[in-house]
Amino acid sequence: MKRTLFLALMVTGGIALLPEVAWAQGYDDLDEGNSVEEEAPDRRRQREVREVTKGIYAKSNVGGASYLLNFRGWVRNGTAVGLAVGMDFVDRETMSIAGEINFTQGIHNGVDYITQGDYGCQVTGGAAPCVEGDLRTYTVSGAAEASFYPARRVGIGGRIGGGVLRSPLLMDEVAYQTQVLSDEWGLPVDADPGYHQRFKPLGLVGVTAEYYSKLSHFSVGVDVDLFYALWFDLGLNWTGYFKYTF
Repeated sequence: MKRTLFLALMVTGGIALLPEVAWAQGYDDLDEGNSVEEEAPDRRRQREVREVTKGIYAKSNVGGASYLLNFRGWVRNGTAVGLAVGMDFVDRETMSIAGEINFTQGIHNGVDYITQGDYGCQVTGGAAPCVEGDLRTYTVSGAAEASFYPARRVGIGGRIGGGVLRSPLLMDEVAYQTQVLSDEWGLPVDADPGYHQRFKPLGLVGVTAEYYSKLSHFSVGVDVDLFYALWFDLGLNWTGYFKYTF
């Protein structure tokens, strides 16, 4: 009786262990040939390159701004802040091409209009034309950007684009015409140089440098843009940016 009971227990235990052996063999089969060490070199390299994410992105810029020609006499260096959305159209290991739309605001303090009149500002031409004083500019532009990658996470490139600039009058228009044009500058109303009227066409060229962090969707960089707005002035923006690629 004891021998029969012992044999029954042995058979039952063996049956219970069979699934564990089968599963252990199944895991070995699934792992076979799929380890990172045995992956093809080209595929491993592609996985590494994909750590730098490209595609649709949003970017915020902040930095400095200055005017280089006519306004330099009255308008001081200021601040430029911007927002942009764009997309990488070409994405290769050594280069990329992107297009973006930018909205940029320039904020400048300037010499007040009374001092300008005392020093004899000029309505048109000259090194110091008559302007309102403080300036706010709003620019909407589009740009194409091509970058090359001397290192996997570092890009250096150039930008070219165009858009429109608007610099609204920061005081009441009637007060500007009577107190500024007539009283301080001694000019008729129709002699307004028109810096604060209508949108001005704008062209820009620039350079950019970017570093892609190990958080693959985030990168930081620097944009330096030289722009010229017709019937306004030549300007320079130098900004750092933070970018997120979706």
